[in-house]
Amino acid sequence: MHFLIFAGALYFLPSIIAAIRHTHNVTGILLLNVFLGWTVVGWFIALLMALFSMPYCAYPYSYRRGW
Repeated sequence: MHFLIFAGALYFLPSIIAAIRHTHNVTGILLLNVFLGWTVVGWFIALLMALFSMPYCAYPYSYRRGW
């Protein structure tokens, strides 16, 4: 039973990383992971997308004036 949980977490690792980093293309990485993650190439592409995507920034500008 523990092996199935570990294997599922390893399979969805790119999606988990993208969700934790709050990247702007979490849905795309999840879909790539679900449909092409069973191929090794698709899993690595999803992992690279999750690692190298820029995190989503809700507030790109600071509202503070001065230091």
